[in-house]
Amino acid sequence: MSRNSLMLVVIILAAYLILPANTNAQPFGYEGTQVCGMCHKIEKYGNQSKVWQESKHSQAFKALQTPAADKIATDKGLKTKAAESKECLRCHTSGYNVDKALVGAKFKVEDGVQCETCHGPGSAYKSMPVMKNKEDAVKKGLMVHADVEKFCKTCHNSESPSFKGFNFAESWKKIAHPMPKG
Repeated sequence: MSRNSLMLVVIILAAYLILPANTNAQPFGYEGTQVCGMCHKIEKYGNQSKVWQESKHSQAFKALQTPAADKIATDKGLKTKAAESKECLRCHTSGYNVDKALVGAKFKVEDGVQCETCHGPGSAYKSMPVMKNKEDAVKKGLMVHADVEKFCKTCHNSESPSFKGFNFAESWKKIAHPMPKG
């Protein structure tokens, strides 16, 4: 093997060991409820958009824009209004702390707790061909929780200053949005 060939092998091997497996990899981006709702607003796909619109999740950000929410924030020692506090936004919105380059044109933080809050940023799994293949959708960022109750309790818990208890079974009935079989 010539010296140049050996040098090339060493460079390729070094690059393989040093560079990430996919140098083009980037975090998934947020698309927003309008994008998800394009398909999930019809009965054939479960009408999940309507379930969300009629839930308190769709109003979660608006709940932070009240004098009562600002009082809670002040009482907790926060220096900003509730609607501007990461401690509140963490559970009342989706994508509030995301690089703006990862936010689609139709995404609005003001939509509160939305599809991508629970199901993950949808930029890579939003297309119909991907969504028709659950395994592919999961590979492209769709979150399917093995323990939905545990996930819900990351926000619905005693750390919330307005927590009044959480009955998962009762609450789930209000927001259940399964895909129809068939």
